[in-house]
Amino acid sequence: MSAAGNMLRLTRAGIDTYRQPVVYMRADCHVCLAEGFASHTRVRIDCGEQTAIAMLNVVVGDWLPVDAAALSEAAWIALSPDQNPLGRFSHAEPASSTSALRAKVYGRHLTEPDFLAIMRDTAAGRLTDIELAAFITACAGTRLSVEETVSLTRAMLAVGEQLDWGKKRILDKHCVGGLPGNRTSPIVVAIVAAAGETIPKTSSRAITSPAGTADVMEVMTPVALDLAAMRRVVEQEGGCLVWGGKVRLSPADDALIQIERPLDFDSEGQLVASVLSKKAAAGASHVLIDIPVGPTAKVRSEAAAAQLEDRFIAAAVGLGLDLSLRRTDGRQPVGYGIGPALEARDVLTVLRGDLEAPPDLRSRALDLAGDLLDMAHKGGPGSGRQRAADLLNSGAALEKFLGICEAQGGFTEPRVAPVCHPILATRTGTLNAVDNRSLARIAKLSGAPNIAVAGIDCRVRLGDQIARGDILYQIFAATRGALDYALEYSKASRELFEIGD
Repeated sequence: MSAAGNMLRLTRAGIDTYRQPVVYMRADCHVCLAEGFASHTRVRIDCGEQTAIAMLNVVVGDWLPVDAAALSEAAWIALSPDQNPLGRFSHAEPASSTSALRAKVYGRHLTEPDFLAIMRDTAAGRLTDIELAAFITACAGTRLSVEETVSLTRAMLAVGEQLDWGKKRILDKHCVGGLPGNRTSPIVVAIVAAAGETIPKTSSRAITSPAGTADVMEVMTPVALDLAAMRRVVEQEGGCLVWGGKVRLSPADDALIQIERPLDFDSEGQLVASVLSKKAAAGASHVLIDIPVGPTAKVRSEAAAAQLEDRFIAAAVGLGLDLSLRRTDGRQPVGYGIGPALEARDVLTVLRGDLEAPPDLRSRALDLAGDLLDMAHKGGPGSGRQRAADLLNSGAALEKFLGICEAQGGFTEPRVAPVCHPILATRTGTLNAVDNRSLARIAKLSGAPNIAVAGIDCRVRLGDQIARGDILYQIFAATRGALDYALEYSKASRELFEIGD
C-alpha cells in the first residue's frame, strides 16, 4: 500500500485507558480492510517524529468517521500530535523480548540479558498490558529465584536514570507494606534531614493499600516533582518526599506497578527488585528496610520474613548497597488513620508533639530514624535513637518537615471528611486479634486513596478491654453513598476484631 493509503486523521477520544495506548478505528475503514487489522492487533502509529505502539479496538458503530482514528489519552500523550494531525498505520513488529517473556511463562530460568531486554521493552512501551501481566504472574510466588531477583534488580536500574549527589553517604528507607497506617517515612525523613544527613526519599502511590506515602504527602504538599525540582529541594533541605513515578528513576518498574495495581498483588522477587532498583537509582548508599510481620500483614511469618531478607541481602550485595533490615510487629495497624488525609493528620501530630499523637507511630519512626543514624555514624547501640528523639522533641524535625514542604511547593493542612460513621463493638472482652486486610479493604471501599479524606480512624489496640457499645473504628467518606458502600462490607465482616472473654 502507498504511504498515503495507510494514513488516517487522528482525533482525541477522551478515553482514559490507564497506561495502555489504545487506538479506535472503524471496522470498514480502508486501513483496517487493507492491513487486516482486527481487535487487539498491536498497531504502530507514526505521527511526525513520534511513534507509538497501540492496541486496536475496532468500532462497529458510526460515532467515528471512516477516515479517522481516535486515540486514547495514553496514545495521544505518547504522540503529542499537532493540529489536524495525520497518522501512518502499520503492523507493529513483535518486541525483541517476547521470546524471553514466553520462556519465563513456561518456567525457564532467565539470565540478566533476558531481564534487561524485557525491562527495555517495558520502559519503551513495546509490551502490552496483557504481556506485562503474564510476566508479573510468571514471576510471582517462588517462580523467581534469588539469582533472578538480582538480575531483575540490575536490569530495572540499567534502563532508568541514576542520581549522583556528590556525597559518599546517602540514606534511604522503605517499608515492604501490608500494614495499614504505617506512615513512618515523613517523620523519619524529617528527623534524618534535621540531623544533617541527606535522604532523597522517592515513594510510590498505593498499589494494593488505602494509601501510599506519596498519597499521604500529596495531602500536605506537591509530590509530582521532576528531577530538577527534586534535586533543588534536596540540595536546599537535605531531604525530600516526592512521587517516584514523576522522576522516572525506574520507568520499567513504574510500568509494572501500574499492572500490579489492578491485579491487586505484587510478588516477592519483584518487590525486592522494585525497591532496591529505585533506591540505587536515587543515589542511596545506605538503605534501611522495614519488614512488618503478622498473620494479616504482607509478610505473614518469621520464616517468610527470613526468606524475603535473603533476597534483599543478595540484591543489595549485587548493587553494592549498605543494607540494614528491621522486622517490626505487623499484627495490627499503626497510628490511628488509614487513608491519605487521616494518615497525614497522624504524621503531623507526631511531629508537633501533640498529646493525642499515636504513640506506636512515634515509637516506630524513632526506631527507624535511629537505625539510619546508627548506619551513618556507627555509634553505640541506641545512640541513633536518642539523637532522633532529641530532634523530634526539640521541634527540629517539625521545622525540617515544613521546610521540605515549602521547598516542594508549599504546605497545606489536611482536611476532614464531611461524612463519618462509628462502628461499635457488639460484645465485651479483650481485643485479641485484628484483621489488617479487611480494615484496609473497608478504607478503600470508603474511597481511599483516590478520595484523600476517605478512610478509617481506628484507636483500639491488642490487649485493650472492650465493652459492648465502644467505638472500634470510624469510617470517613466524602459522600453518603461512599459511606454506605463501605458499611455494607463492614457489616459482612464481623470477625474484623477478635474479642475474647
